[in-house]
Amino acid sequence: MVHVEENCQIPRDFIGFGEESHDPQWPNGARIAVSFILNYEEGGERNVADGDDVMEPYLWEKGSAGGVKTGGRHLNTEHDFEYGSRSGVWRIMRLMKEFGWQMTIWAIAKAMERNEPFSKACIREGHEIGAHGYRWLEFWDYDLEADKKYIKDTIMTLKQATGEMPVGFYFGRGTPNTHALCPIVWKECGSELLYSSEAYNDDVPYWVDLPWEASLPENERKGMLVVPYNYDCNDGKFHMSPGFVTSAGQLYEQYLKSTFDMLYREGGKLMNIPLHSRISGKAGRAEALRNFMKYVNDKPDVWVTTRRNIAKHYKEKFPYKPVGIWISVSKHCEIL
Repeated sequence: MVHVEENCQIPRDFIGFGEESHDPQWPNGARIAVSFILNYEEGGERNVADGDDVMEPYLWEKGSAGGVKTGGRHLNTEHDFEYGSRSGVWRIMRLMKEFGWQMTIWAIAKAMERNEPFSKACIREGHEIGAHGYRWLEFWDYDLEADKKYIKDTIMTLKQATGEMPVGFYFGRGTPNTHALCPIVWKECGSELLYSSEAYNDDVPYWVDLPWEASLPENERKGMLVVPYNYDCNDGKFHMSPGFVTSAGQLYEQYLKSTFDMLYREGGKLMNIPLHSRISGKAGRAEALRNFMKYVNDKPDVWVTTRRNIAKHYKEKFPYKPVGIWISVSKHCEIL
């Protein structure tokens, strides 16, 4: 049964910045901030060899046609994931190096632990390590303590595997409490959370109030900065329905360009390009991705950067002020 901790629930906000939206005032007058994100999950997915009762059926080349395999290792699935770690990651890394850009890695801790050359290369090339989970598993029904342990295991294993403490996160498979728990767990680990990307509801960063800070004086509240993520530009849609319909990269390339054009024309927006090494790391899709990267590179006033840099910029330009969405809180969050 799903456990919902009422004092860890962040209220919904249907209004946001309203009709006029919001200008984050990107550095050097940039019209758009572009964030490439590599979801690195290979080696952290479900596998009977790792004690799971089923092989990973989600986001690999055969899609739903692959079916669900239980009771033993399914080498087809394994090898598609291994393509990502053995070959796809390096193709994407070469593309980033070609354009001189850095990306954020949504890093599964176990996957990074199993690929030391890639972990070292990420740090060497200046890419950001972001927390994406200890393994690429659902933990929707974890209780409060198990939830906190999972977050802690994720960030401390990533620190051990890469040498870098993550300052941002996107779990995507958490409990209703995970989002609000993360600042607490980061603090317990002796660090400070810079941002969350556990949101899909805007094209610009924004602040949220934290429930247990409601009774503190305003100057003692820290809030949580949200740098929104998305699904619509996610290359995972090659294996989803509805998705990019075909396994070819050309429709994907056109959709990325259309998204960029709209946000660039509006100005002051953030564009996310979520990637997977076993998906966009395949040669045909990587070429479509490269065409999009060339398209972006030819435009003036574009800031391609990591989410860490986006968060640092926004925090400096727009320091936290209580949003005021909390009307009342009956008691402190008991997990403090």
